[in-house]
Amino acid sequence: MVTFILFIVFVAFVFDFINGFHDSANSIATVVGTRVLKPFTAVAWAATFNFSALFIVGTAVARTIGSGMINLDVVTPTVVLGGLLGAIGWNLITWYWGLPSSSSHALIGGYAGSAVAAAGLVAIEWGRKWIETLAFIVVSPLIGMALGYVLMLISLWTFHRVSRSRAEGFFRYAQLASSAIFSLSHGANDAQKTMGIIVGLLFAAQSSFADKTGLLSHFYVQDVNHIPLWIELAAYSAIALGTLFGGWRIVHTMGSRITRLRPVGGFSAETGGAISILLATSFGIPVSTTHTITGSIVGVGASTRLSAVRWGIAGRIVWAWVFTIPAAAIMGALAYLLMGLFLPA
Repeated sequence: MVTFILFIVFVAFVFDFINGFHDSANSIATVVGTRVLKPFTAVAWAATFNFSALFIVGTAVARTIGSGMINLDVVTPTVVLGGLLGAIGWNLITWYWGLPSSSSHALIGGYAGSAVAAAGLVAIEWGRKWIETLAFIVVSPLIGMALGYVLMLISLWTFHRVSRSRAEGFFRYAQLASSAIFSLSHGANDAQKTMGIIVGLLFAAQSSFADKTGLLSHFYVQDVNHIPLWIELAAYSAIALGTLFGGWRIVHTMGSRITRLRPVGGFSAETGGAISILLATSFGIPVSTTHTITGSIVGVGASTRLSAVRWGIAGRIVWAWVFTIPAAAIMGALAYLLMGLFLPA
């Protein structure tokens, strides 16, 4: 059993890597799309600030995922593994299609689907945390859109008497800061979800490590609301490495296919997205960085004229958002049921 649990922890960090790989576009698409940074420089910049969130942001989101959404009485190693496989499967499908879907919601959906397959609807702890998470599927892109729109108008008004070349020179530097802040917010919210899954797993399996010594003693988790430092370090490292490798299919969609961006637009979109995500993170709400930055980009495009936004592409993205939780839930449930044929419960 110990080996099986260690394998699941490894798979969780693989998901975190894929999360960074899949969602790297959120952090770098605007700064690449505006040609402020070259692609490799941009991913290195984003990865650095993904990891930096470890030293700045708390663990409220991790505690929400670890103990606030799924009844821990039904959590078993196989339930957790089914949820991770469902989330990884959906992430890879949407990556292949080049759709910026939410890794966060894929993880939540996969975990919930696997738990329901194991114990029925009693596995879901319906309450405030679920309501907030589902509400922010709609709210977070709208907040991002509003902030992107307003920040773009403020920036254009502030610099309307400045020559275009000087203004763009300023915003090329400003976008370095906004990209850094957005990358930090991305790491802060997304890495914590994997932490929560791992802590929930180790808490449910604490009897397997109660008498262990040496390295294995660190896998003993007695308090589901306490996140061990090694889990934080590993989760932030995994998501940063994933970002470093990048998901170039989605970069193209985010950076140029929704709307054409200039440095002022990239700055406005990243700043609006970062504010939205950090606000949600401070309240322990697991939001989608994908939804938020997409909303911000749409808001920036709409601030000049509505026709600047490619609404057909935006519509495809919205459908991906709508289907992510149920699709990942189905995949998580199927993974659990298939594993139940030959793995321990």
